[in-house]
Amino acid sequence: MINKHFGRVPITEALHPLITLKAEKIAVALGRMFPGLCEVVLHDLRDPDHAIRAIENNLSGRQVGDSATELGLARIADPQYPSVIQNYPNRFPDGRPAKSTSIGIKNPAGEYIAALCLNLDVSVLSPVTLALSNLVATDTEHREKPLETLRDRTARELRQAVEARAAERAATPRSLSREDKKALVRQLQRDGYFDSRDAAQTIADLLGVSRATVYNYAK
Repeated sequence: MINKHFGRVPITEALHPLITLKAEKIAVALGRMFPGLCEVVLHDLRDPDHAIRAIENNLSGRQVGDSATELGLARIADPQYPSVIQNYPNRFPDGRPAKSTSIGIKNPAGEYIAALCLNLDVSVLSPVTLALSNLVATDTEHREKPLETLRDRTARELRQAVEARAAERAATPRSLSREDKKALVRQLQRDGYFDSRDAAQTIADLLGVSRATVYNYAK
């Protein structure tokens, strides 16, 4: 890379400001996306004593220019340290629980030069989680066999139900006896098939009887 004022600049040095500038923009954008909920911190690991370069949505009380954390120091000491440490438990200085993710950023030489860290305040989410859990909970006594099905009975389902009940009697729907047809219609009514549009006519066609007969069977 050629700088018109300073001549040729080593590529690793030239890229440092560009990398940290892009990371700083990402930190600001992420923090503003989750206001009051997620702190986003950009650490400049080239200066561990004054590592914090940007802090958005400040929840920990730290300031720009504060020192690196233990993770930052570990990355400085070991380029082979994992680049991403995700969803680990953490805690803010006032004791609030947090869920954190730390992303290490390397230069082309493979050295850690920055870290982008997200600290989610889970203390504000715990009551919401509990409320949602209570909201979706159902009584255990009705879990195995639902009391109703909240959907329309289609003609295909109705045909399958009629044919299945006829097969239980080793017959076709039309060959069933009058009493068996009456029992089948009443069972279909109890199962909610009459709630769908044109169900009575569909049943009548399957059984080979009139629609009026179907209604009489259902009484």
